[in-house]
Amino acid sequence: MMSNLRLKAIPAALLLSTATLLAQTSTATPKAAAGYTLGIFARGVTGKYTAPDSIAVDRTHVYVGYGDGHKPDGSDGKNTEVVQYSLNGSVEYIYSVPGHNDGLKVDPATHILWALQNEDANPNATAINPVTHQKVQYTFQAPPAAGGGYDDIVFRQGKIYLSASNPANSPNNGPAIVEAKLENRTIAVTPVLYGNAQATDVVTGSTVTLNLQDPDSMTLDPSGDLFLTSQADGELIVVRKPGQKSQSVLQIPLTSPYGTPMVDDTLFVPPSDGFILIADKAANTVYSLRKLAFVPGSAYSAAQAQNNGKTIGFLAKLEPEFGILTPVVTGLGNPGGLAYLKLDDDSNNEELIDFCTNLLNPTSR
Repeated sequence: MMSNLRLKAIPAALLLSTATLLAQTSTATPKAAAGYTLGIFARGVTGKYTAPDSIAVDRTHVYVGYGDGHKPDGSDGKNTEVVQYSLNGSVEYIYSVPGHNDGLKVDPATHILWALQNEDANPNATAINPVTHQKVQYTFQAPPAAGGGYDDIVFRQGKIYLSASNPANSPNNGPAIVEAKLENRTIAVTPVLYGNAQATDVVTGSTVTLNLQDPDSMTLDPSGDLFLTSQADGELIVVRKPGQKSQSVLQIPLTSPYGTPMVDDTLFVPPSDGFILIADKAANTVYSLRKLAFVPGSAYSAAQAQNNGKTIGFLAKLEPEFGILTPVVTGLGNPGGLAYLKLDDDSNNEELIDFCTNLLNPTSR
């Protein structure tokens, strides 16, 4: 897919090996499977912003939310940072948001960046205009009905959906996904999916009653369905036709070579050449993963698993029909946010072409 890409010389200083770069940030050295090339897009800066998590990409900007190790219920009263990068990983602007940032998405209709804070309790949201750098703060009209907070945002057909995280009860009979509506500078929500909804297990075909104890990251799959991670439950949830009378729910139990995984973000590759960005909180690093031929629609998940008393972090290729995760990057610390940076080889975006050229120099196989 790269046959028409204009390759340019890269300064020798940029051609550092992956091992050299990783030695500066982590005791582990991630390794990519054959056919993939692993590089580094950006790193946190001690004393300014650390522990990268959510990632959003829009046109010529990449946004990374840094949790800074602050409390996920906002009870410490501290702010966290959302860093705006150029396509070559240079810092363009830093936004401070009140509380612990987790969810980060761009509204495709307005190109406004939405940052969601305090996933465990006391949630709030910040709308950021990346052109003027203005911020508008939103509060919720009521505490989350399930207890906890809100973790992630999805924009779908003009509507806003939030995952309701850290529920207070088991079984969880509160909302796990809600639809959000903006009213002045407040947010009203209505339930879309309850934590104890009926679902079809995609592996067995049987009907099951959910007990979603850890609703977390959420995205859209290629069919436009809501695709929710219930992280500590080791499962993914698909909601078809959300909010409609014909709404239906699928459960995807997960397996991996390391045992039952806890998945954070899942990414579906769009029909465009490019590379995957991976935020690793433990390594304080955002990695870049290149493959000469990503298959459009293929899914990748950031995950951790407990194996022989050790926590293993990895990026995996997901087979949704069977819930199987096949690692393609191992040796990660605590991978979370994923995003896809498109490369249009018909464009004149010199920064992106240069950066991807650098990634094509093998650093890890």
